[in-house]
Amino acid sequence: MAETAASRTGSVSRKTNETSISVSVNLDGTGKSKISTGVGFFDHMLDQLSRHSLIDMEIEAKGDLHIDDHHTVEDTGIAIGQAISKALGDRRGITRYASIDLAMDETMTKAAVDLSGRPFLVWNVAFSAPKIGSFDTELVREFFQALAQNAGITLHILNHYGANNHHIAETCFKAVARALRAATEIDPRQAGRVPSTKGTLV
Repeated sequence: MAETAASRTGSVSRKTNETSISVSVNLDGTGKSKISTGVGFFDHMLDQLSRHSLIDMEIEAKGDLHIDDHHTVEDTGIAIGQAISKALGDRRGITRYASIDLAMDETMTKAAVDLSGRPFLVWNVAFSAPKIGSFDTELVREFFQALAQNAGITLHILNHYGANNHHIAETCFKAVARALRAATEIDPRQAGRVPSTKGTLV
């Protein structure tokens, strides 16, 4: 009888005085998403993250949006990161590294990831305006900082060039998605080994 592959799924529920968030992910999905954070532009970006990573995501967030979007965006990043970390488990057999230069119209952004268990964000992205619609552009970095720290990934994001702030933000999410898709893939040549000469990640 063929051996059944272990499910690579993770769920997190997180409640504070500022937010109440539930997240479920399936690393071996098809990019289906059900997302509701109360922040329209952020929902759009998370949909891109799910669709282009092929990670199924269910995200429901309720936050103190009467103050601003900060707590909701940051805490959603924390919960997604924790759910991805749970789904990765001991990260045995994964490809681990990936990078991509992603183009969208006039914009080009690079994302590189190492699913090492060691969190680090290098952010080299500048926006020319403080808002995209009603969304604070500085929150794009806050999201990826929370994601990297809680997923245990080294994440580098570099915007090579671009003029439209919506495109710059969207290429960040899409590039990270495509890099995650490649890095989380099971490498058949690893034969179930942890992809490190130390024999362990972190």
